[in-house]
Amino acid sequence: MLDWIRFSLGALMMAGGLFVLFTAVLGLFRFRYALNRIHAAALVDTLGILLMVGGLILCSGFTLVSLKLAIVIVFLWCTSPVASHMLAKLELTITEQPAKRMTVDDPELTAQTREGD
Repeated sequence: MLDWIRFSLGALMMAGGLFVLFTAVLGLFRFRYALNRIHAAALVDTLGILLMVGGLILCSGFTLVSLKLAIVIVFLWCTSPVASHMLAKLELTITEQPAKRMTVDDPELTAQTREGD
């Protein structure tokens, strides 16, 4: 009986994680600008990872495998925001006039863009 409860909670968490990750994919296709896409993917990625791998932990039971899966969660939570930040920084570096595509709060960047017009 307890195994069925644990399995159903794990399956529910994995289904929720699948829904969250599917929502992120729709956000990637919906938004036009690269920074908006990165934002949608990075925000939803952390919750989706937690739900999916947390569901796997519940389904497998609390063993050495679940400890390894928890380490995977920590590793992905540390690397995913860093990768998103680096992609956003690259996008701002290679885009010639970012102020035309988005609102820029940096006065120095806005001044450089106006000089280039």
